[in-house]
Amino acid sequence: MKRLMIADGSDIVRKVGKKILSELGYQVMEAASGREALSRCERELPDVMIVDAGMDDALDLISNVRALPEGKAVKIYYCVVEAELKVMMAGKRAGASDFLLKPFDREILTKTFGDKAIAA
Repeated sequence: MKRLMIADGSDIVRKVGKKILSELGYQVMEAASGREALSRCERELPDVMIVDAGMDDALDLISNVRALPEGKAVKIYYCVVEAELKVMMAGKRAGASDFLLKPFDREILTKTFGDKAIAA
């Protein structure tokens, strides 16, 4: 089972994401801040991360995860509210693998992550 971390300051976003992604077969971890997420990654690196661009330390989190041993193997989705090129490029420069538009729902998460949870 693949491990996925949702790093987002919103309890509701994390809970909804966790419910949907758990049903898709992921072992889901949550973090309310970049610092908490990095601390968890240092203990157990997830296979996939969803990082909210709205967190103050989102870009630092991404670059710090990339600097960890095996950190380059993590698929990191930078979660943005709108497809704003400047924000997306900052995420890409920090090391984001891909982007996810927020707010996400069951359909978006299933389309993005539905067939990937089984292969560990």
